[in-house]
Amino acid sequence: MANLYALLGHPVGHSMSPELHNTAFNKLGLPHRYHAFDTAPEHLPAAVAALKTLGVAGWNVTVPHKVAVMDELDEISEDAQAIGAVNTVVNKDGRLIGYNTDGQGYLDSLIDAIGPALRHKRVLIIGAGGAARAVATVLSRYGTAGLFVTNRTAEKAETVAAECASATEIVPVDLETAKREAIDYDLFINTTSVGMSPHIDEVPFPVEAMDENKWVSDLIYNPEKTKWLRESEARGAGVHNGLGMFVRQGALSFELWTGEAPDLQAMTQVVKRRLGGNIDVNKER
Repeated sequence: MANLYALLGHPVGHSMSPELHNTAFNKLGLPHRYHAFDTAPEHLPAAVAALKTLGVAGWNVTVPHKVAVMDELDEISEDAQAIGAVNTVVNKDGRLIGYNTDGQGYLDSLIDAIGPALRHKRVLIIGAGGAARAVATVLSRYGTAGLFVTNRTAEKAETVAAECASATEIVPVDLETAKREAIDYDLFINTTSVGMSPHIDEVPFPVEAMDENKWVSDLIYNPEKTKWLRESEARGAGVHNGLGMFVRQGALSFELWTGEAPDLQAMTQVVKRRLGGNIDVNKER
């Protein structure tokens, strides 16, 4: 049976999700289709009710609805509760279940890059928004030698540290202290929008401490290598961008809906092709 899947967001005009998922359906010979619906915030409850009534099998949720949609669901996964946001909904026989695949998608892509040595890293997360919460939640559960979070507003970093820790403690660090003690960290993760196109000349954290013993990860992937990544790489650091996270979170949504693993290489090529067209995919997923 052919199923319809969807994306709810505002705006969604340049979202790559339809091409990403429809490519994956085609690769597996599945008859399903995925469509993006531009949904203003005031129309979100009605949109969710309509998708449920029409029997839409599942959908993604992007900005600005990832938090508000939680009020429209019947059940929310443990990860989504910890992160405080939902990006994937499964319609299971009329019961709407919310998940968050952003954090696990990021972790999977990071392990692809660093390998099991990740557990031995002292990690500094830069930022305290929704992306930081997703990253902090999964890294705390995964376990590292040390997990720290910093932000321009210290109180927000403290909130992330308190609310997202599970197996591993998360230590809040004020930004100036983090800069002074940068040599003590092994992996730096930027979860902010600093350096994203079109503001490509900005960096979220100094690169002076970067060397061949450091890793630098930026959730941004437009440009594919931010100035921060380029300058860190020039100093010998290993670098990792957000392209893998975007593909992996989409693949996890796909598996929740279909029970099948999509072709990650084909999905990655979709993203790279669109990036070549200079589409700002960081704003609209």
